[in-house]
Amino acid sequence: MRIKHMRAFGMMLIAAVSLAATQAKAENGTLTVYTYDSFVADWGPGPQVEAAFEAQCDCDLEFVSAADGVALLNRLRLEGGNGRADIVLGLDTNLTEEATAAGFFVEHGQTLSETSVPGGWDDKFFLPFDYGYFAVIYDSETISEPPTSMAEFLAADASNKIVIQDPRTSTPGLGLMLWLREIYGDEWEEALAKLNERTLTVTPGWSEAYGLFTNGEVPMVLSYTTSPAYHILAEEIDRYKAATFEEGHYMQIEVAGITTKGADNPLSTVFMEFMVSSGFQSIIPETNWMLPVADTGAELDPAFLNAIPEKALLLAPETVAAQRKQWVDEWLGVMSR
Repeated sequence: MRIKHMRAFGMMLIAAVSLAATQAKAENGTLTVYTYDSFVADWGPGPQVEAAFEAQCDCDLEFVSAADGVALLNRLRLEGGNGRADIVLGLDTNLTEEATAAGFFVEHGQTLSETSVPGGWDDKFFLPFDYGYFAVIYDSETISEPPTSMAEFLAADASNKIVIQDPRTSTPGLGLMLWLREIYGDEWEEALAKLNERTLTVTPGWSEAYGLFTNGEVPMVLSYTTSPAYHILAEEIDRYKAATFEEGHYMQIEVAGITTKGADNPLSTVFMEFMVSSGFQSIIPETNWMLPVADTGAELDPAFLNAIPEKALLLAPETVAAQRKQWVDEWLGVMSR
C-alpha cells in the first residue's frame, strides 16, 4: 500500500548537479521507466529511487507516469509496443499474463534468490518490487464497530459509504473485483448489488479515492492493510484502521519488466538488479507504503506489524487473463444500476 495521495517523509536530500555531471549522464545513457503517478510524486519513492540509481549508474533515469497500473497496460496497448519505455514498473500479477501474451516484454534474466514473496516467485518476464494486501480502511472516529468479514461489511448500514476504484483503470479496483470473485464465485451478483448500495463513488485511481477519505467526505475507502502505518509514522495519527476480514484479504504483488525496446539498453539489466537491492528496497516501506520483497538492511517499523493478514487470497495470473473482461462486464452490469 502505498499512501499515494500524500507527502512522504524523510526524503533524501539531492545534491545540485553540475553541468559537467549532466553532460556525463547524457553520455552514459538514459533509462526510461513507465510507472504510476504516485510512484513519481514528491512524496513517493520515485525521487529517492532516481537519486540513488543515478548515483550508482552515472546515467539519466527518466520516469514517465500514468494514472495507475491498469492504465500502464492500456498505454502499452495503445502504443502497440512502440513506446519509449525501457522498463514498465507498476503492473501486478493480475495483469502480467496479458502483458506477456501481448509480446511487450522480454525475459529479465535475473536470478530470484534475492526476492521473497508469499507463495514464492518464478516468473521469467517480471520481477516483484513490493507487495501488500487490500483492505477496507475506516475512520475509527466515525465507525466504532468495524466489520469483521466481507459478508458483514456488505450487509452493514448502507449509510456508511465507501469510495472504491474502477477495475478498468485501477489495480486496487481490479483487486477488489477479484477479491469478491474469489470469495463468492459465480454467486457474486448479490454481493455486487450490496457493494453498489454501500458505494459513494467510484474513482479512476487510488489517489482520488484516498483523498476523498482523508478529507472526511466518506468514512471508508478501499486501500491497503499498510495504510494505517503511514498515518502513524508520518502524521502520528492512529484514527485510521484496517478492517480485518475473516474470509482473508486479496494480495497484490507489484512487478517490473523489461520491454522489447529496453532489451537493447544495458541500463535495463542494471536497474532490475538495483530494484531488488537494499538501496531500492529500503525506500519502499515508508514512501510507497507497501511491503518489501528483499532485504532492506533494517527491520520494518512496528507500525507494519498488523499489515500481514492470517489468510491471503490470490488468483492465478492465467485465470485473471482469461476471465477479466467477462468479470469486468458483469461488475459494470450490476454497479451501473
